[in-house]
Amino acid sequence: MILKDVPKLKHTDSDNFFLLAGPCAIESEEMALRIAERILTITDKLEIPFIFKGSFKKANRSRIDSFTGIGDEKALKILKKVSETFDVPTVTDIHEVSDAAMAAEYVDVLQIPAFLVRQTDLVVAAAQTGKVVNLKKGQFMSPESMKHAVQKVKDSGSNKAWITDRGTMFGYQDMIVDFRGIPTMREYAPTILDVTHSLQQPNQSAGVTGGRPDMIETIARAGIVNHVDGLFIETHFDPANAKSDGANMLHLDNLEKLLTNLVAIRKTVQSL
Repeated sequence: MILKDVPKLKHTDSDNFFLLAGPCAIESEEMALRIAERILTITDKLEIPFIFKGSFKKANRSRIDSFTGIGDEKALKILKKVSETFDVPTVTDIHEVSDAAMAAEYVDVLQIPAFLVRQTDLVVAAAQTGKVVNLKKGQFMSPESMKHAVQKVKDSGSNKAWITDRGTMFGYQDMIVDFRGIPTMREYAPTILDVTHSLQQPNQSAGVTGGRPDMIETIARAGIVNHVDGLFIETHFDPANAKSDGANMLHLDNLEKLLTNLVAIRKTVQSL
């Protein structure tokens, strides 16, 4: 079972896709607990294995005045509180080698950002913690090249690697998802589709990334039809005022309907 290495993960026998979901960044304890509780209620109802996602810091920003976090240890402690309060696993992204051991003390899955997935020292440091390593496919990389990132994890003594596709650059200011890559990457490791980041519109002149949240269900449905193992969805109760990536996040009020539809599609696909 591909989820056996994640502690506290529920509904692993439901034959559903698994879900990494939460806000882009941890803004406060209240917001993190509020979002986690709502997602957990929905995923318990639908029997979806759920991992709470939140970045403890945002290192890759367009402008120096962009929000980067509330403090590393403070945000990591909030992630740990979410895990303890709701008995769910958590995932956060890391950006430097020194982040790996620090974050591993608080979360269950370490995520390597797309722009950094070729950084060997970072991937190795994450793998050596013994945590599951979620490798985001670089926007500039082919699906086939992700086998080398997975191999770095294996060569570091771990078989706990996942791949997440978050779209491929299409020109300067748009992303596309090439669904031909899903079966390819599934040959190397369990594969997740990052629905919301795939709809980003980066490199805007204002220095704030845009997005197409109206297309979230379209991309998510296509992922389920093409047998992704998991979905990654950033969600917030007030995307317009979120401190990071609000332009492409799903409003929390729309999550239950989306997931209900996706579970139904999954059941249909599995019956074929």
